[in-house]
Amino acid sequence: MKKTLIALSTLFLATNAPAAGGDDPVLAKVMIDRFERQHTAGDDPLMLEADVWIGRDLHKLWFKTEVERVDGETEEAEVQALYSRAIAPYWDLQMGWRHDALPKPERDWLAVGVKGLAPYWFEVDAAAFVGGNGQVAARLGAEYEWLFTQKLVLSPELEVNLHSRDDRATGVGAGVSDLELGLRLRYEIVREFAPYVGINWKKKFGDTADFARDHGEDPDDVQVVVGFRAWF
Repeated sequence: MKKTLIALSTLFLATNAPAAGGDDPVLAKVMIDRFERQHTAGDDPLMLEADVWIGRDLHKLWFKTEVERVDGETEEAEVQALYSRAIAPYWDLQMGWRHDALPKPERDWLAVGVKGLAPYWFEVDAAAFVGGNGQVAARLGAEYEWLFTQKLVLSPELEVNLHSRDDRATGVGAGVSDLELGLRLRYEIVREFAPYVGINWKKKFGDTADFARDHGEDPDDVQVVVGFRAWF
C-alpha cells in the first residue's frame, strides 16, 4: 500500500510541476456520497461511500472508500488510491490500486477506469480491475439527478459488478455477480448537506447467490434507507 501511494504521489507531483501558476491552483474536496442505515428483514447494515480528491484542473489524486458495518462490526471494506487525468470535457481517466480489506482474505487489484458525465447528464463511474490471483473484475455505476426544486432532488442509481471466475473465499461468482438499483430523495438544507430517504434493491446472481445462501443470506433484498449526503 505504502509503495503504491508513493508511486501515485510521485506521478502526480511530476505531472503538476509545470502548472504551478496561480491560474491553476491546487484544490481539494471531500464527498460523502452515502452515509446511511439500510433497513432490511434481517440485520440493518450501516453503509459509507466517500471520495476525496486533491489536485489541479487536469491532474488529481483520488481516494475512494466503501465500508459496510453490521452489529458494530465491519463486514466489507474497500479503498482505492488513483491518479486521475482529464482526457475530455467532463471525463477523467483514472488508474491506480484497489485494496479489499474485508471480507477476508484480503485482495489487491490494479484499477483502470473512467469517471464523468455521459450525454443527458448521467454520472458514470466505470472501472476494470485485475487481481493478483488472476481474477478480472469490472464495475459500472451510474446516477442521474432530477431537480424537483432547487433543494429537492430525486436520484436513481445503478451499480453492477462482474467477475471472470469464482472466488469462493470472498463469496464471489463468475459472470454478473450482483446488481444494485436505488432511488433516493434528498433535501439540500444547504448545498453541502442533504439528508435523504430512499429504497434499494440488491440482487445476487449465479454462484454469488449460491455462496450467499450457503451462509444463510438472502440473495434478493429490498431495503429502505435513511441517511445523508455531504461535501466540503
